[in-house]
Parts: sequence; C-alpha cells; structure tokens
Amino acid sequence: MTAKPIFIGGTGSHVGKSWVATAVCRYLRRRGLRVAPFKAQNMSNNSMVCPGGGEIGRAQVAQAEACGLPPHVDMNPILLKPTGDLGSQVVLNGYPWKNLSAHEYYEQCDFLREAVMQSYDRLASKHDYIIVEGAGSITELNLRQYDLVNLDLAVRIKAPCILVADIDRGGVFASVTGTFQLLEPEESALVRTFLINRFRGDVGLFSSGVGMLEERTGRRCLGIFPYAPGIHLDPEDSVSLDDPARPFSPASDVAPRVAIIRLPHISNFTDFRLLPDARYIYQPLHERFDVIFLPGTKNTMEDMHWLRSSGLADWLVRQHREGTTVVGVCGGFQMLGDEIIDPDRVESSTASVQGLGLIRARTRLMPHKTMRLVAAHTDSGIPFRGYEIHMGITTIEVKGTPFALLENGISDGVRLPRIAGTYLHGAFENKEVLEEILQRRLDTVLPDKPEAQYERLADWFADHVDSELFASEYLR
Repeated sequence: MTAKPIFIGGTGSHVGKSWVATAVCRYLRRRGLRVAPFKAQNMSNNSMVCPGGGEIGRAQVAQAEACGLPPHVDMNPILLKPTGDLGSQVVLNGYPWKNLSAHEYYEQCDFLREAVMQSYDRLASKHDYIIVEGAGSITELNLRQYDLVNLDLAVRIKAPCILVADIDRGGVFASVTGTFQLLEPEESALVRTFLINRFRGDVGLFSSGVGMLEERTGRRCLGIFPYAPGIHLDPEDSVSLDDPARPFSPASDVAPRVAIIRLPHISNFTDFRLLPDARYIYQPLHERFDVIFLPGTKNTMEDMHWLRSSGLADWLVRQHREGTTVVGVCGGFQMLGDEIIDPDRVESSTASVQGLGLIRARTRLMPHKTMRLVAAHTDSGIPFRGYEIHMGITTIEVKGTPFALLENGISDGVRLPRIAGTYLHGAFENKEVLEEILQRRLDTVLPDKPEAQYERLADWFADHVDSELFASEYLR
C-alpha cells in the first residue's frame, strides 16, 4: 500500500507552512490514520538527533511527534546547514555529505532528487498519509529546474496542494493571485485550495476579501485561520529571532539580567526557550548582565572572528571580569577556550583562531560529526536529557568541575567560577539545570508539554477549516 500525499506549499517563506503541516499531521492522526511528515529539503541550523541516528530539522521533529512517531531521517532527507554566505554543509540521510556552494549543489540535483524519492517511497510504504511540506514560495521561477522540495516533487508524487498565505505580512491579494498566475498547467491542477493564515480581529470583516480571491483564482478558500499566540512550536530557523514583534521585557529588580549573543551562524537556539525575556545582542552594550550565553553555531571559526571584529570578544571578557557568568554551549563552549584549530579545513580556510581565553582549553575541529542523544546529570545530581551535534574535540587543561556526567560515566564540559561550557544541547531546556546556572529560581511559566501544544494546534485547524472541502479535495 502507498500513502496518499497532501502537499503544504506557501506564497513565500515564513507564512506558516510548518505550522499548518504540523496541525494537519495531528488532525489526521486524531481520526485514526497513520500519518508521517516529509520535507525533502530543509535549510536550517536548528536540528535534532533522531533516536535511530542522524539529524533532521526541528520542524520535522515536531511534526513526527504530532504524528505519534519517533523522528527519522527519511522525514527530512536533505538538510542544508549554512556555513557562510555562499555555502552549506549538506546533510544527506541524516549525516554530513559534502560542503557545497549553491552552484555546486545545483549540479547534484539529479542525484539528490533520487535520494529524495527513495526516502519518500520508504515512508509512503508504511503510512496512510504523508504530509509534505514545501519551502519558501512554490513559484520560484528561477529555481524551477533545480526544484527538489516544491511543485516538481508534488507533480512526481501527484500530491494535491494547499496554498498557505500569511495576511499578517501584508500583500495577501497579490501573493495569492500572483502565485496562481505563475503556475504551469500541470501544477495548477494540483493546487486545489488556499488558506489565509495569521488573521487578527473579526474574521467576518474579510468575507468580501475571500470572495475576491476565490473569483480571481478560481479556487475555494479552505479557511481563515487566526493568529494563535497561545500555541508554541519550535521555530524552524533563526529568522524568528529577528522578528521585531518578538517579545522582550526588561529584567525586574529580582529577575536575572540575561543576554544571548546573536551569532551570525547561530544554531539550536531552542536551548533558550525558557528565557523569553533574554536579550539577543549584536554589539557591545553599556549595561552589565548577570549571565551571558554564547550559543551553538554552524561556523565556530567565522563567528569567533565576528566576535572580535564586532568588539563583543573584548566586551565579554570585561563583563566576566566585572562579575558576569559566561556560559558556552557547543560552538560557544569552543569559543570560551584559548584556541580553535581546523587543520582539516572543516569550516574555514583559516587553520586556527584565538578564543576568548576564559577557559584553559583547546579545540580541534574534526571531519566527522558527533551526533547522539544522551541522558546526564549535573555534578549536583540534577538529571536531564540532551543531545550532541558537533564536529570538534575540546581538551580542557585546567582542573574544574564537569558540567555534567553522562550515563556511561563520561564527563562533559566544565564549570569554573562564573564560567560554564558544555556540548549538550537541551541542558538548559531543563528548568532546574537553568536555575542552577542562573543561581536563582525562575518565575518562567513552563510551556505546556508538546503533546498539549499539538492538541491545541489540531483544535485550531479543526475549528477553522472547511471540513467538507478538505475531505473532498484531500481525503478521497
């Protein structure tokens, strides 16, 4: 048996495709169907290790959870992790394959398309429905011949498509009607409906707008879906950190003043989900913080150079000297040391770079990536679960307390006075571990467990979808 696909495409980037795909995953699962997510090609430094090995994008991990499945590399066979302005590490079937420029990547399209189809076929043989998520706009005309993830894929697997448009961004009439006008006949036959996402206010006020869009596109509206700030899913990439609407509240007299360095190649910033009031900073500030986090990065060498050129390296050292606790995670941990060397040119043409010198340590970048899920506990006994995704080995040359002990007895990282470094992503998603580092109790209200979020998301979809239209177009 082969699964039926449903394709979730968008009028552009960040219109809510991942959100809608996750909602449909849980909506169908609640109907007793066997559902799995699929995104052929994802570009994100926000990734997660799968239980069976390999890494995929965080959005597909959430979708797998919404389907009641463990995440698997077949759900995201190609993950592009940008290493600079012109190139990316290509993670194929969960493991690093090559570092390629965009031009070099396009030259591999035939090979990569076959890998995509193999992953899709494996998933489709085990499920009733596959919810396929596109990337960016479904009508990127200049990239059509290289398309692995949008309508070329939809045509190959004969997937009926839902077009997602974000009214909160503005220009919804142009984006929806323009998208339909750019479709080839074979593509147009698959794009059955459109939906309006992130509507604020009285939905009834847009009824005339729906009629205009339906008349101009010849398609029916699947629903008007409201902005839902009470539902929280992991963002797919770091663009969300640059959203001017992102909440920030100045620290109160009792709350710790926390900053996070907004590295150019920041990765896995979900580590800081329990710090909604933390300030992401790009340049030195006059104020002093209680704790500053150096997050993970996909390019430790370049981001270390950026810390120096921006003045943040000297600023961080001064902050620490004046009493601030500095905490490094993964690449940020590597930067805390004396030196990072890259003899195999894993990340850069530079052989070495001087670190911050806050820890007597030296890191060598390695050509092979460490990827694993771990169970660990802090030196004080707080248990937590985390994961490693890094391409380096750090040798610590000063005696200190390990940041954590893994269940196999191996130690991770180090803790020194007002300094901590760890390779373990996810450690600070544990409130007790975070409070130990901050040395204060947090008033942060823990977000609901993911299962509750997925249920809310399915309710959101069920409450606003035209269920008869959805069934007739996508569930036959």
